[in-house]
Amino acid sequence: MNLTRTFLRRELKLAMLAGSLLTAVSWGQTLSVTPDHADGKYLAGETAKWLVEVKGGTPAEASYIVKKGGLKEIAKGKCALTAAKGEIIAPALTEPGSLLVEVSVTGTGEKAVKELSGAMFSPEKIQPSAPRPADFDAFWKAKLAELATIAPNPKLEPGDSGKPTIDYWKISLDNIRGTHIQGQLARPKQGEKFPALLVVQWAGVYPLQKGWAVDRANEGWLVLNIEAHDLPIDQPAAFYKEQSEGPLKDYPAIGNDDRDTSYFLRMYLSCHRAAEYLTQRPDWDGKILVVTGGSQGGLQGLVTAALHPKVTGVSVGVPAGCDMTGPDAGRMPGWPMWYWKTQNKDEKKVREASRYYDVVNFAPLVKCPVLIGVGLVDQTCPPEGVYAAFNLLAGPKEIVLLPRANHGDKNGSHGNYYKRMGAWMGDLRQGKPAPVLP
Repeated sequence: MNLTRTFLRRELKLAMLAGSLLTAVSWGQTLSVTPDHADGKYLAGETAKWLVEVKGGTPAEASYIVKKGGLKEIAKGKCALTAAKGEIIAPALTEPGSLLVEVSVTGTGEKAVKELSGAMFSPEKIQPSAPRPADFDAFWKAKLAELATIAPNPKLEPGDSGKPTIDYWKISLDNIRGTHIQGQLARPKQGEKFPALLVVQWAGVYPLQKGWAVDRANEGWLVLNIEAHDLPIDQPAAFYKEQSEGPLKDYPAIGNDDRDTSYFLRMYLSCHRAAEYLTQRPDWDGKILVVTGGSQGGLQGLVTAALHPKVTGVSVGVPAGCDMTGPDAGRMPGWPMWYWKTQNKDEKKVREASRYYDVVNFAPLVKCPVLIGVGLVDQTCPPEGVYAAFNLLAGPKEIVLLPRANHGDKNGSHGNYYKRMGAWMGDLRQGKPAPVLP
């Protein structure tokens, strides 16, 4: 299985976990909403228009809502349809940002068919919603120092890779405060030194699939794929269901009112330790260390590159954790949306703690090449926050705006990102410069 297909399957799994918010299909009709700029990008001050088209029926009108930043409603109304076609014109957006439009049509006695579309306005000028904490770097320096007091103590258990040319192990490493990192390691049998790849996981509680490491090793990588949680990697489904409904239920909110107790502290430091472990192995080539993941894995990928100086490249799709304080600027925050995860907690403490885990504040520390895919209508990891982080990255960078894409890869909507990912990963693995497009 090639790289693109493997990560397509990962994103399809992600879509099932997060829920698809793209077009619903009912009563034999389909609805399309297409911006008049095919790429969904406009200059601030330009007017965005959308063509609405219904196939399989001839309703007289469509309803629509337009939200600035995916959060604040700025327009709503009816769009007359002639021969099942119509046009929506949004209010002008004069500053950098985004619009999200939700359109629906209803058949007699049937459920509404809905679709999302959107527009980005001068996205290269979008900035974070809050300043970087003055002690941000000092905080993470202290946490890395805490990690350094714990010996990694790697434990490897050989296993069957399922491929005669690939070696495979289950692995655990010690982490802060009595926790552990658990994952899988794979590499080609033939050869002495290899470029390293760290694969980090999207949100949820689930086992690792052996192919996520083995297939990459088959391409020539030394691969470490780690769980986001301190859990064994290959238990029955019932085990992960019990964890998800029990101690790890709503795990993003665990300890999120204090930067020292956030559940994500262990997760971020797990990534750093995993990267460090790869660089200390005698079979690492000493040059190439790439990190990749999607959604929560995208968040971890960017954080790892910020905290570990030997990371040489990052490829992440729809990264989470971008611009946690987005609502303060009138836009949606990125998952895990700590801004609103304040039940029985002090809101100010939660939002202050979130700033120390926000990708926009790690971004200036990332010096290596970075490829990012972002969905124009992604309501889980909204595009404004992703651009706010992307614009602060300090090294070579490329962002692929996916005009039809929500969080999951429905109907090939993430295809352009996967094409670029394939090009990037091929060149990075060979030690070539990142093939950055303008």
